[in-house]
Amino acid sequence: MKKELLASILVLTIGGWHQQEVSAQPRLVVSLTIDQLRTDYMEEFTPYYGQHGFKRLLRDGKVYQQVQFSFHAKDRASAMAAIYTGTTPSLNGIVGHEWLDRETGRPRNCVDDPAFMGNNTNENGSANQMLTSTLPDELKIATQGEALVYAIAPTRDAAIISAGHSANGAFWINPETGKWCSTTYYKDFPAWLNDFNAQQGPDLRVKDKDKLNRYRRLVTTPTVNDEVNRLTEELLTKSDINKDDVTDFLSLTYYAGTYQHQPLQTVEHEMQTVYMGIDHCIEQLLDMLERKVGMSHVLLCISSTGFTDPVYSDLSPYNIPAGEFYLNRCATLLNMFLMATFGEGGYVEHYYDQQIFLNHKLIADKHLDMADLQQKGSEFLMQFSGVNEVYSANRLLLAPYTERTERSRNGYHRKRSGDLVIEVLPGWQIIDEQKAEKQVVSVAEPPTPFIILHPTFKAETIAIPVVAERIAPTIANAIHIRAPNGCSLLPFTE
Repeated sequence: MKKELLASILVLTIGGWHQQEVSAQPRLVVSLTIDQLRTDYMEEFTPYYGQHGFKRLLRDGKVYQQVQFSFHAKDRASAMAAIYTGTTPSLNGIVGHEWLDRETGRPRNCVDDPAFMGNNTNENGSANQMLTSTLPDELKIATQGEALVYAIAPTRDAAIISAGHSANGAFWINPETGKWCSTTYYKDFPAWLNDFNAQQGPDLRVKDKDKLNRYRRLVTTPTVNDEVNRLTEELLTKSDINKDDVTDFLSLTYYAGTYQHQPLQTVEHEMQTVYMGIDHCIEQLLDMLERKVGMSHVLLCISSTGFTDPVYSDLSPYNIPAGEFYLNRCATLLNMFLMATFGEGGYVEHYYDQQIFLNHKLIADKHLDMADLQQKGSEFLMQFSGVNEVYSANRLLLAPYTERTERSRNGYHRKRSGDLVIEVLPGWQIIDEQKAEKQVVSVAEPPTPFIILHPTFKAETIAIPVVAERIAPTIANAIHIRAPNGCSLLPFTE
């Protein structure tokens, strides 16, 4: 009887030890965002993968196959901001990679900030235009600044957005020199990084003959993922990250888009090569984390920006209804209509990215009702061929909630978006005569995944669609900290 009781106690004790080990706080959170990663491609090329990259993630991880963003017109910057803030552009302010600055009438980059000069680059930058906290910010707050936070990415916007406001450092590839660089907004630009640039900088391996654009081309090729891994290993070796029991945070970004943004139809074989290369990089990353940290102490999260680069493709041979939409011509005709209705004046001040910016000063000086003017402008624009819907600022901000307007409202920011937002029909070409660019409208979203790898998460595949803004609260819940301050959603429960 005593032996049986002792055996029971030992079983319970060992089980308790095991449970305690599994549920322990991870020492390192690694958030890997793979720009334009698609679930269908990831699964289609499975026969070509090794056993320890994608296959390991799909076998041992918790895999959400269908992640959707709850706003329209996303790009890399707005998608990454949504992932790390847990909210939409309507709150975090990152409506896109660029938006029109009303004061200057010129596009403004989402991380531009002349108050903070570049380190090893002519580019300035900060996270000050992101208006809510991020997941790494909340970890800093929860640990009273003791957590170390770093971000490594091919591009400036990806590095700064994924680093957040309070990171120790954010590093990206200088598009002019091919060296790793940063901004004085972050306090760390360590000596070991200068040494790494001198001895192992990306520029030392680039053989592109186009000297003017060689490094800009580098960040749109799968080769850049190897460069991210090289610097990651150096960071894990030379920095103080993972040197104590305080949870640290490492944000990484890979690229999985088409080669130099070419149409997919022309580079199908190259996409197989891209995914095979990412598979190899993930295998290297997992091996690196095992050697440097131990995977039992790592919470690894893999997400996607959930879009594909807009490209032009001729649909006329397939008899798909289409046409051409010119925003500049549309803006000119709208101004003529408003003059005929309200009197002389330049009512249309600017136009940009399917948005019309009205002249607020003129409208105020004439004592006109802005809501009425927006309504009449919307009704006029709806008569144009190719226009599916026109949303006014008044309608998006003040009208009663409807499911029809929710996604447009989520992607709209009252200080950074236009007075009128034009939604063009799918299949139509949007032609920018100033930039000599074309793109074909498509509202279809590619399937994109979210994967968590950690002992506390059951290995399974979930096909039910989930929203990307729930990624941040899910990770926050896993490491026992508060979700970002603009996030109102609950963690994933399935």
